[in-house]
Amino acid sequence: MNDLFDFVERHPRLFVLSGAGISTDSGIPCYRDREGQRTGRSPILLQEFLNSDHARRRYWARSLIGWPVVAGAEPNAAHHAVRALASRGRIARLVTQNVDGLHTRAGNADVIELHGNIGRVRCLDCGAQHPRAAVQRMLEAANPAFAGLTAPAVPDGDAQIEDLDFAAFDVPACQLCGGVLKPDVVFFGESVPRALVDDAARALEAADAMLVLGSSLMVYSGYRFAEWAHRAGKPIAAINIGRTRADALFAVKAEQPCAAALGALIERLDARELAR
Repeated sequence: MNDLFDFVERHPRLFVLSGAGISTDSGIPCYRDREGQRTGRSPILLQEFLNSDHARRRYWARSLIGWPVVAGAEPNAAHHAVRALASRGRIARLVTQNVDGLHTRAGNADVIELHGNIGRVRCLDCGAQHPRAAVQRMLEAANPAFAGLTAPAVPDGDAQIEDLDFAAFDVPACQLCGGVLKPDVVFFGESVPRALVDDAARALEAADAMLVLGSSLMVYSGYRFAEWAHRAGKPIAAINIGRTRADALFAVKAEQPCAAALGALIERLDARELAR
């Protein structure tokens, strides 16, 4: 922890990038194991969702079952510690790969959500946005046989089930235009909106250093920021249990749960301030 504390003391304007590991204490599971390998089934691909009615039925059936896990999650000590770090003026910008919205609910302002937010649903035809909670009510009303089923969930609010008759599942359409509804998140095979990438890149350029929280950085949408920071000569620290794609780029790595490491960091920073 001394190395992490010294890192933050030397670099007061941090570009912070968080991943699924920061939300595990909220009951939302990670995608990957300690070696950075994906666990469970493969996620749905954008083209599969767009081109297959069966794929959309399967996705929304599993989402009906899995989404309540994310919807019921509360920010944990790690999210609150990030807010505390920001309130002490230590964070230049917070960027997350998570779609759970927990950073914002913990009081963090102006979060860049690279992969979107599972709490919103967007119509692919008219562009209208719908609250995911409202869509959940529609899904349950149209599919009473699926409501109340349980299955292991994954971070995007999906559920790991394969043996149901998805052909019988009724997928609600947009109530404004009858169009196709899609969660307002970035699917695999879909690009992160350019405006978000550019906004995050500008924030990284203005920061002193980068801090990674609970991300294996195996997905390029997050790893590229570590690459860019390294090329710009900006040091990188990480709090993550297990291997990451960017291990060779880190100046400091704390293999601890995010809540424990960040909590200890806040205590050290506050003690230093009192001693001055």
